[in-house]
Order: sequence, then C-alpha cells, then structure tokens
Amino acid sequence: MAAPHRPGLRVTARLTIPESELSWRFSRSSGPGGQGVNTADSRVELLWDVARSPALTPPQRARILERVEGRLVDGVLTIAASEHRAQLRNREAARARLATLIAEALRPPAAPRRPTAPTRGSKERRLKAKQQRTEVKTLRKRPTD
Repeated sequence: MAAPHRPGLRVTARLTIPESELSWRFSRSSGPGGQGVNTADSRVELLWDVARSPALTPPQRARILERVEGRLVDGVLTIAASEHRAQLRNREAARARLATLIAEALRPPAAPRRPTAPTRGSKERRLKAKQQRTEVKTLRKRPTD
C-alpha cells in the first residue's frame, strides 16, 4: 500500500508548508527497540528554515520568529521525535508537532485585560462573609461575666 501523497504540511487554513521546504535527519534512537535498537535509524529530526521560507508572509514570519526564537539555530527550527520504535511513526509525530507549534505561534495575542470595578453585589457578599467570620470568632471566645 502506497503512502498518501502530501502536497505539504497543512498548519492552518491559510498556511501549508511545502514538502520541499522540510528536510529530515535520521539517527539511532535510545530506548526500547529489541534487536533493531542498534541498527534502525528510528529517531527523526524535522528541519524547517523559518527565516527563508517563501510559504510565509512577512507578518507571519515576524510573529513565528519572535515566538519560537529560543528554538531557532540560524533561523532553522528543528523538531525531534524518538518516542516510537518505527521511523514512520516518528516522522508523523514530528510533522504533527511542527504543525501544532507553528499554529500556536501564529495565533494572535490575547486581548489585554480591561480592569473593572467590583459590583455592588460582590462588595455586599464580601462584607457579609467578613461579618459571619467575625461572629464565628466571637463565639469561640471565653464568655465574660
């Protein structure tokens, strides 16, 4: 059975990273694997050059570079996957992780919080709770003659 043809990595409705921009590196994975652990190159590294990618618009590039700058080496983003024993499953895991990371980086920042004054009801509830607490503590005191 042939693998399905992928035109690229779909990140969002507006962004698909062409397969030609993704490069792969393979190495031996640590961890379980039985007899094949020392021979199979099941660890996967997916590399994508964010800084020079023609798939991105300038605002997208700026936002991604700003949000993932700690993970970049010379503008290249590297995603490693070695949790599975099979290289194919690690490739799929790396693709999914890259898509999630980029989609998260492209998400616009949350609107700033607008502070509001406490409502009259919340003030009354707070004062009522304080009064009840005062009464509880008063009842715990030793009675005076």
